[in-house]
Amino acid sequence: ELDNLMNNKKINAYIGFDCTAQSLHVGSLLQIMCLRMLQRYGHRPIVLLGGGTTMIGDPSGKEETRKILSTKEINKNITNIKKVFDIFLDKKNIKTKPIFVNNLKWLGKLNYIKFLREIGKHFTINKMLSFDSVKLRLEREQSLSYMEFNYMILQAYDFYQLFKNKNCILQIGGSDQWGNIVNGVELIKRHSSKQVFGLTTPLITLASGAKMGKTEKGAVWLDSKLLSSYDYWQFWRNTDDRDVIKFLKMFTDLDLKEINKISNNDINSLKIILANEATKMLHGKDAALRAQKTAKNIFEKGSIGDDLKSVEIKIKLIEDGINIIDLVNFTDLFVSKSEIRRAIQNKGLKLNNITIDDEKLIVSKDQLDNKNYFKLSHGKKKHILLKFTN
Repeated sequence: ELDNLMNNKKINAYIGFDCTAQSLHVGSLLQIMCLRMLQRYGHRPIVLLGGGTTMIGDPSGKEETRKILSTKEINKNITNIKKVFDIFLDKKNIKTKPIFVNNLKWLGKLNYIKFLREIGKHFTINKMLSFDSVKLRLEREQSLSYMEFNYMILQAYDFYQLFKNKNCILQIGGSDQWGNIVNGVELIKRHSSKQVFGLTTPLITLASGAKMGKTEKGAVWLDSKLLSSYDYWQFWRNTDDRDVIKFLKMFTDLDLKEINKISNNDINSLKIILANEATKMLHGKDAALRAQKTAKNIFEKGSIGDDLKSVEIKIKLIEDGINIIDLVNFTDLFVSKSEIRRAIQNKGLKLNNITIDDEKLIVSKDQLDNKNYFKLSHGKKKHILLKFTN
């Protein structure tokens, strides 16, 4: 029914994003690509930034209650997150231009008694207890606050508001949102006798079994202030061989015919295409090419790359010499000095491409050789420039 509808008319569809951090990360990228694809085929995306629901916290997939943020923090996050959609979504075509909404607009004005009488009466505790987001927490004997328990009703009410005021007939979300989406579909049917639709996407895990968007260094942010374009490029370049074709289909604008045509190419060339296409979309073509050039310089020529992540250090700190461990500790390559020592013991740390084998090594200004930087490398994939300033 949804297929027929979307083939014959243009619709408005929404995805909601709670604003619990100052940016979205790669784990949200599949949802963003759904909105991008809707636009490409003439439909209009609605981006709901949850100023209201962020105050409550979605219990789906969570083992504990989220930290409660202040209104000021949430508004700051909303402003930053909106910039991601300004990059991925087209604002020129008036018919498909994204609609941005903040659900605090209606949730912030709710009268509790009126809401319970008009909306709450449609929800049974029996059914609410059957949803995975609730059931799993209770089975594990982990606390679930009454505040969080209400989340699914608020999300259903969001869909109802967008249906009523923005003619929205489709909600898209990750598969963990299925129960919340169904609640909205049913609420609208009871209130208006109209049919609306829900569509979920699978939660993406890597071939290794790890959750998409997380690495040993932390989240893969969609914000250059939190993650450089080079590190973003490297994330895609380091994709597991088994995931490359799947990710080309999900996370680039390449046509399926084109992907099928190149699918038998050398796997490393496919990874570079993936990294370039994904980085180009978020950071621009120039940034993608710089990142590729930097990687080539580092891995093939053993030299310094233009786009390598850097840390600035006052030159006076090394004037009289500094222990290698203290120097490395200025970076985020390691979380502790003991980790740095282990890396040295395992021959996993290099300074200007030379392996460090002595944890008592003293590094001084004299070793700069008329340059203003050192290159630190941990293994084959982690590199950082130490830039020295006066």
